[in-house]
Amino acid sequence: GLHLCRLRQALSLSRLLNKIEVECLIKQFHTLAVEPSDRHGIVGLDRNSFRNILHVTFGMTDDMIMDRVFRAFDKDNDSCVSVTEWVEGLSIFLRGTLEEKIKYCFDVYDLNGDGYISREEMFHMLKNSLLKQPSEEDPDEGIKDLVEITLKKMDHDHDGKLSYADFEKAVRDENLLLEAFGPCLPNLKNSMEFEMQAFKETHDL
Repeated sequence: GLHLCRLRQALSLSRLLNKIEVECLIKQFHTLAVEPSDRHGIVGLDRNSFRNILHVTFGMTDDMIMDRVFRAFDKDNDSCVSVTEWVEGLSIFLRGTLEEKIKYCFDVYDLNGDGYISREEMFHMLKNSLLKQPSEEDPDEGIKDLVEITLKKMDHDHDGKLSYADFEKAVRDENLLLEAFGPCLPNLKNSMEFEMQAFKETHDL
């Protein structure tokens, strides 16, 4: 019925995963998803369940970044990650091309969704990802300097903010800049462990 139709829809959206892998992710989604509390609700992952998965499964620890990852997955902004959003998001997490990952990271870092990563957004994210240990001197100055260095390196058209084109060019020239403003993709070890666990049925076939 409807579920199979949705399944096929998810399949066609994610050409990065094969059919069996998509089935596995859907199965896994249903073991993790919360039943809606009201009858109109959709089955899905709310912010807390999703953040818990990011933390436990993918080793993410940064609240602000996890929140942004949730928003990047939750394409329709209904505060709930649906099965299709889950499969689409994970296909980029696990198998995304460089281009897809650039687009995804840019979305995560563009905090107000205006199509640019501004000085303020950079400052906010760098301060957030760097300030885990208290220090005596005023850290804000150091972070402001870092923002300027980053702009010098990445702001191709020198307009004082990063457009998608700036970000993409910088990352293509220097892949390490992909997660310049905070880790929002799983590392290889976490990805592989996740795949082994999620796709173990595919290896048993």
